[in-house]
This record gives sequence, structure tokens and C-alpha cells, in this order.
Amino acid sequence: MKKVSIMIVDDHTLIRETWSFLLGKNENFEVVAECGDGERAIELARDKRPDVVLLDINMAPMSGFDILKMIRKYSPGSKIIGVSMHSQPAYAKKMLRLGAKGYVTKNSPRNEMMEAIVEVSNNNTYVCQEVKNILSDQLLNGDQTNPDINNLSEREMQIVRSLKEGLSSKEIALELNISLKTVEVHRHNILKKLKLKNTVSLINFINSQAFDL
Repeated sequence: MKKVSIMIVDDHTLIRETWSFLLGKNENFEVVAECGDGERAIELARDKRPDVVLLDINMAPMSGFDILKMIRKYSPGSKIIGVSMHSQPAYAKKMLRLGAKGYVTKNSPRNEMMEAIVEVSNNNTYVCQEVKNILSDQLLNGDQTNPDINNLSEREMQIVRSLKEGLSSKEIALELNISLKTVEVHRHNILKKLKLKNTVSLINFINSQAFDL
């Protein structure tokens, strides 16, 4: 049976070394590369073409979301599992929407990571139990009030980025070459979709969730 080749991308050396050691002890896995730099990760993915990439989404200066897009471009056969400290479903949704095949949190036990690797290597999608439990609780409790930035259109996302940068509606209109009235309509729709009262609450929400815009 062919071993599943794995690349580990995390900017914490201890985490990389720990996962490399644990996965290396499994006779079905082979760690072919590890790094803590986004650009290097893209190069290694292109050269090594690993079956599975364990990708920390909280990287800097290049975010895990951007690294994901580039790895998919240069090594389209690699299955990517997003690894994060965040258990909010919005993060998992964004990773999967961008093409990841799995999502696990850093609270996930070792066995769950092993299971995720096997599942995605077989071209299945895997989301860890912690995130599934949060989704289940939201559904059971009828919690549909949590803002979800994935509901926004690309134009609305552009306006959110501009608002986060501190631009006024007039400045946004000039930047995007649209009318001031159109900007105001978009702002109204953004708040309505996210169920927020004003721009201040919108910015606070985005900053508190550390969304990569």
C-alpha cells in the first residue's frame, strides 16, 4: 500500500516537529516536507506534490487562505487540511469554499487528525468534531443570529475592506468608481445581511473574528 505523503505548514517549529514525529510513526504516512513560511510552502508543494498538506491558517505575512490558493494552483492534486486555533464554523466554511478538503482545530486529538488525513486522501471532506458540535448547537438552539461574512457578495466585501481601512462612503465611491448612493445601499445591505446595527458593530465583529478579507 502506497504511503500518504504529507507536508506540514506551520510557523511554530515545535508544532511542526511534533506532528512530523507523530505522523512519521504511522506506517501509512510519510512526511515529505515541513516549513513555517508561506512562500517556501508554495515552492515545496510545487516540487514535492504531497498527497496531503496540513496548513495552519494563522500564518504571516502571507495568510493560510492565500497560501491555500497558491498551493491549489501549483499542486492541484494535493488535498489541503486547514488547521487552526479557531473553532468558529465561518473559518471552516471559508477554507472549504476556497478548496480545502478538511478542517481541524488545534484542540483536535491526534486520532482525529489521523482520520482527517485518511479521509481527505481518499477524496472525502472532513470537518473535526469540535466544529460539527458548534454547528449542531446552533441548529438545535435555533441560533441563526450569528453574523456570517460568507453571505456577502464580492462588491459588498470590497466595501467592507474599505470601511475597515477607515474610508468614508464618499471615498469608497471614488475608489470603486460608483455613486455615493450605491455605496449607501451596499452599506445598508451589509448590515442587514450580518444582522448588525451600525458600521462600528460591523468593524468590531470583523476585528474580533480576525477575518482574512
